Amino acid sequence: MSTAVSNSPKLTVNEIFLSVQGESSWAGLPCVFVRLTGCDLRCSYCDTTYAFTEGTRRPLDEVLAEVLAFDCPLVEVTGGEPLLQPASLELMTALCDAGLTVLLETSGAHDISKVDSRVHRIMDLKTPDSGECARNLESNIRHLTQRDEVKFVINSRTDYEWARQKACEHSLPGRVQAVLFSPVFGKIDPASLVQWILEDRLQVRFQLQMHKFIWDPNQRGV
Repeated sequence: MSTAVSNSPKLTVNEIFLSVQGESSWAGLPCVFVRLTGCDLRCSYCDTTYAFTEGTRRPLDEVLAEVLAFDCPLVEVTGGEPLLQPASLELMTALCDAGLTVLLETSGAHDISKVDSRVHRIMDLKTPDSGECARNLESNIRHLTQRDEVKFVINSRTDYEWARQKACEHSLPGRVQAVLFSPVFGKIDPASLVQWILEDRLQVRFQLQMHKFIWDPNQRGV
């Protein structure tokens, strides 16, 4: 199957690496990460601020070839915010055409409707403590399918209550593959979040950022 991309548009790439998927229902699986540069949000808990500006302009076909060279069936396009770069849509389609399972990590502040329908979209709905709650593009919710996942990053009881309300208001557990509740690393006791979920009988998936327990929490390329 050909994986060539006509005219080879360019992407600004922060890093490409092989690791294990640390989050979502795909956690624990080997995964190639393509981290793109740039983000228009400034979440209070952001752990990839280096991706705001650091990166190299690269032809899309070169990026595609590097990903395929890892010979790994799972790939995630992340950031930063990948959807700020229009060529990310072409990259994801090319990766799907190559037979890979493709994940997209997106803030949810940008239209997801143009993403190839074969991609599993992991959309982060920003909670109040993020400082970017007002940027959520709630029209995205109607585009979600059973291939997708919605993530809430929880920093406080206020965040939890907000996330619970949104999950119920939009019937997210029945709409998407998984609803993810993730505590901000080092900021909230994970046991407290688990207790709240169990007390409310929420049908959501509690998750920890696995990679931050395997390696130094600030280490790049993992």
